[in-house]
Amino acid sequence: MGMKSKSKKMMMLLMACIMVLSLAACGGNDKNAAKTENTNNTTPSEPAAKPSADEPGWKSDTSPITFDWYLNFAWFPNKWGVDPTSQYVTKKTGVDVNFIVPAGNENEKLNTLIASGKLPDFITLGWYEDGVKKMIEGGLVEPLNKLAEEYDPYFFKVADPDKLGWYTQEDGNVYGYPNSSSSPKDYEKYGDTYVSNQTFVVRKDIYEAIGSPDMRTPEGFVAALKKAKEMFPQIDGQPMIPLGLHEFTATGNDSLEGYIQNYLAIPREKDGKLYDRESDPEYVRWMKTLRQANQEGLLAKDIFIDKRAQMEEKIVQGRYFAMLYQRTDFAAQLGTLFQQDPNKIYIAVDGPANSNLDAPKLNGPSISGWTVTLISKDVKDKARAIKFLSYLMSEEGQKDLYLGEKGVSYDTIDGKDQFKPEAFDLMNKDRAAFDKQYGSSFTFWMMQDTNITEQWKPQSVEPYKQLEDWTRGKTNSVSEFDLIDPLANSDEGIILSKIKDLRSKTLPKLLMAPSEAEFDKIYADYMKKKEDLGNAKVMAFQQTKYEENKKKLGMQ
Repeated sequence: MGMKSKSKKMMMLLMACIMVLSLAACGGNDKNAAKTENTNNTTPSEPAAKPSADEPGWKSDTSPITFDWYLNFAWFPNKWGVDPTSQYVTKKTGVDVNFIVPAGNENEKLNTLIASGKLPDFITLGWYEDGVKKMIEGGLVEPLNKLAEEYDPYFFKVADPDKLGWYTQEDGNVYGYPNSSSSPKDYEKYGDTYVSNQTFVVRKDIYEAIGSPDMRTPEGFVAALKKAKEMFPQIDGQPMIPLGLHEFTATGNDSLEGYIQNYLAIPREKDGKLYDRESDPEYVRWMKTLRQANQEGLLAKDIFIDKRAQMEEKIVQGRYFAMLYQRTDFAAQLGTLFQQDPNKIYIAVDGPANSNLDAPKLNGPSISGWTVTLISKDVKDKARAIKFLSYLMSEEGQKDLYLGEKGVSYDTIDGKDQFKPEAFDLMNKDRAAFDKQYGSSFTFWMMQDTNITEQWKPQSVEPYKQLEDWTRGKTNSVSEFDLIDPLANSDEGIILSKIKDLRSKTLPKLLMAPSEAEFDKIYADYMKKKEDLGNAKVMAFQQTKYEENKKKLGMQ
């Protein structure tokens, strides 16, 4: 760095400090300088002004700036600046956001960006996505801790040390910060408020019409699908779909993996050793049940080809009888159905269970969260980027994006900051309209911290409340099983992607097998191929990571 740019940088830092009007915080390098008054009235000899750890950094510069923010979610429908909440944040911080959302296949778009070596300013993707590792390994993203040390130490005040620890890489740096993350410590504090996303739901009116049967056993499950189809072969002139599942992707199917395994309370480990849940007899028994259902014409062709967008259309039409599906993925559709007819909604009921009829063990929030957000090496302004991130993570930023602007979407009512009745009403009736009219309640969820916002959360209302309540007490922390997969380009990673590819091709074959004997053959063949590919090597890698995780989380 040339002398000129160095002095320019110092000048800027000095200006920043003056703007913060926190002269005491502009002491030398001493960590405590911010806390001690400068009593001797002499100018400190060190001219380098350090940003303060006690003062939000964003306040030092609120000039207009626009960041490009890539979201690896093709379904994300909202634009920044349309609604009063995002307008309020921009007015306050000076930051405008231009969202970049893939039009089609997310991973193709992300891989193209990564290959180009030039990324947008911010990137948000699922923590489980391979792209996270690719960007870190490729040196395409900034260490957040380094940015914070240099430009905004306030970051360390608002970041959760457990989450930073969890996301610290081998080089000692943290490149991404999660949303919707809950540590084992958080479970001690907020555990009874936690609910799961994983639900087995049925259409209320149809379920009641067939006598509200018990669907926990294979026999009861198939009989219910059959009766529903016999009594309601069509929904508004379209064929009824007895069972809805998550979409089949190039790596598998969520409903037929973690979801059903959790419903069957299949352990993830036995005596400290990771367990191959697909090998469990209870799992095989239920996969055979679904095969049987298909043989009896109870699995519609749609479910093998539909993507989320097609599912949403069919949910709004009420065409599914039952679904093993994520409740938040159809919340908007559920709201629409409820407006049309509160009897035609989906309700959670006891679903597939193991032979002991044990309660399911559903995934609760984990320390990994849902997404992670990274700042790229190409970011147009490092200082403003980390300061904006800290603002979003802070209680102030959480309140702004959750409750919105005071007097617009929320007010202090009965001594409590809460959504205005008309805003809350629209939120429950028509979420898409709410997002555009108000933009609060985490329309922009990239950095949402559900533990902070719990204090302003309104009581859930129907039809959402019943689904949430059903999962209470069945929800568990699974943090120690997160982030155990190998890097995609490692030997184990290559094996794992081959196994996932094999699984994605095998799952539909198992369900479509014409006979149980044929199912047995496909399943045995799959398990053997999995071993031949090197599954034991992957499990050994995961075992090591799992043990490291337990140490990290203080679970040893």
